[in-house]
Amino acid sequence: MKKIILAIALCTSLSAVLHAQENNDGKQMWAKSFLNKKAPSLVVEKWLTDKPEMKGKFVLVDFWATWCPPCRKFIPILNDISDKHKDKLVVIGISDESEEKIEAMQGVKGKYYEAIDSKKTMSKELEVKGIPHVILIDPNGIVRWEGFPLLSGHELTDGVVTSLINKYQ
Repeated sequence: MKKIILAIALCTSLSAVLHAQENNDGKQMWAKSFLNKKAPSLVVEKWLTDKPEMKGKFVLVDFWATWCPPCRKFIPILNDISDKHKDKLVVIGISDESEEKIEAMQGVKGKYYEAIDSKKTMSKELEVKGIPHVILIDPNGIVRWEGFPLLSGHELTDGVVTSLINKYQ
């Protein structure tokens, strides 16, 4: 009987986690919600790395800045996610800062694709008012996760990314 109750509790917990990934469930947002909607077009001013091949892949876009402590804290997590899912996922960091500022940044650096957009084209369409702001787009162009990736109770983790890739691939 204990095993049955434990199994039900585990399934209920897992269901709640997966459900929370697909809706904002009252999650505080610092941007307009595009969840389960077509993502805006990816527009950048200049690629600081090679332009990634995104066709048929999930795309994780991170809006960030060198002066932003939470943005910098999230870089190692993005590096791990990018490395683990490199066959199915493209990670892109977009900053509105200059190329020189990004290159001069000390500490951990992104091991994923990077671009700058001083005009904030995509950021404006998403109405981003706080960074870091992340959207995860499935291969069909639909936003499957959005928000502040370090928000307590709503963190964007490798487990969340893995679940969404498995569900929408």
